Amino acid sequence: MTGRRIGWGQRLAPYLFLLPNLLIFGVFTIYPALNSVNISFYESSNGRTFRPVGLDNYRRILSDEQFWSAAANTLVFVLAYVLISVLVALGVAVLLNRRLRGRGFFRATFFLPMVLSPVVVGLVWGWLLQGRGGLINTVLGGLGLPTPGWLVDPALAMVAAVGVGVWIHLGFYALILLAGLQAIDPHLHEAAALDGAGPWQRFRLITVPLLRPTTLVVLVLATIAGFQSFDFLYSLTGGGPLGATTLLVQYIYQRGFESPISYGLASAGSVLLFVVILLVTLVQFGLARRREAV
Repeated sequence: MTGRRIGWGQRLAPYLFLLPNLLIFGVFTIYPALNSVNISFYESSNGRTFRPVGLDNYRRILSDEQFWSAAANTLVFVLAYVLISVLVALGVAVLLNRRLRGRGFFRATFFLPMVLSPVVVGLVWGWLLQGRGGLINTVLGGLGLPTPGWLVDPALAMVAAVGVGVWIHLGFYALILLAGLQAIDPHLHEAAALDGAGPWQRFRLITVPLLRPTTLVVLVLATIAGFQSFDFLYSLTGGGPLGATTLLVQYIYQRGFESPISYGLASAGSVLLFVVILLVTLVQFGLARRREAV
């Protein structure tokens, strides 16, 4: 072989370029995560004195009714949020993939919520959904329609939470799916059309199978985002009414930052939430891999 021998300096160069990002990732992500696992085995008195308690924090948190209530709310929220987000984002991506006048404008419009602060989004939607004086109920009342208590009825509050969550991330998921759609060879659709396949048949037999890897990415991202939802929801409902929209992240926040402060319980809750997200993600990948193997 006549190839030039690569020196150690050239071999190390890529890793040296990565080193700053790896250090930042390690300091601000890996270390806090590992430290949280460590703190979950300690009991803190007002967030100051730490005493080792073994698995007691996990036993206390798993016997807390509020934890299971938040877990049930989280399950409902995640299922509705993921299902609606994926379906609506797919519909928007298919629509934006066509030759549409003002397509760039619509793409920017759908993506705009992603650049807004989630707290601001929650506050704005909180004003829009107010029972009295809210824009939506004002319009409904003007049309002679019922004016529901969006944020005071427990069932409607969860509907509002899911709707706002979908609205925030819709553009991001649609953008990913749009990239997947544009990677599909258009000649496949043209050949199928020549064979007499209609639009629905082409979508079902060509688009959906070829878009499956991209859809899996969106599904995993939406699931993780659903489990981690907190900021916009906290500013929208504060977890109410009657705890109907209190999710696990808010439960952890309350244990860690509201009196009586217990970093141990909050850390134990964080570890449990991490395990749930990890298991759900692994199941999603496992099911997708099994489907690919069939």
